[in-house]
Amino acid sequence: MDNGWTLQELVDARMSVTAGCLDCHRHQKLDLPALRDCFGPVAPAMEWDLRPKMKCAACGGKRITLTYSPDTSPKKLQ
Repeated sequence: MDNGWTLQELVDARMSVTAGCLDCHRHQKLDLPALRDCFGPVAPAMEWDLRPKMKCAACGGKRITLTYSPDTSPKKLQ
């Protein structure tokens, strides 16, 4: 990860990315495996890479925020 995350690294790390529209306040969790399949596994996945390509599906707004969240599900204890 020299210049930030790739889509495959986010999928492997079980991260989630949620996009939020600053115009209509809609939020949507991104389908990272589908994005990886569309743009390729080594496509850059940092906020400054993804945000310019996005627009709100509800209102068409381009003022989008992205929130990256780690997997917080309980880990299986041995």
